[in-house]
Amino acid sequence: MLAETICSAVSAAGLGIAAVAAYRKRFLSAARIAAYSLVPLGLVMTGAVDWIVDTAFSPVAWAGFGVLGLAFLLFLSTRAVERRRGGRKETTGGAEPKAVAPAASAPSRGVTAAKPQAGQASGEDFSDIEAILKKHGI
Repeated sequence: MLAETICSAVSAAGLGIAAVAAYRKRFLSAARIAAYSLVPLGLVMTGAVDWIVDTAFSPVAWAGFGVLGLAFLLFLSTRAVERRRGGRKETTGGAEPKAVAPAASAPSRGVTAAKPQAGQASGEDFSDIEAILKKHGI
């Protein structure tokens, strides 16, 4: 009962402040203040405040929040370990190369691209681009 009264008073005060802002020709801020002030009233009317009060005094609910917190901490710690390792997976083999797609381009296989010949400028070799365009029918 006390929570409902407080929420109603906060809403009334917020609507009063919004009315003053509208009187001063600040309609956008008045609408925003009115929206914020109607939230507590809406929570009271939907029964969410009663649910929150019942949850606050329930030991089972607090145990549930504890379990959720533990799950969240486990998730964060596994993400931190994964980032620290750099996302690499542990391999059982020795110097096995990582898997590469069958039609992978030369740079992804670790092969360096051939340098342009003496007669060609480095920016004028469009044979790769032309091959890709022909492959897609463009």
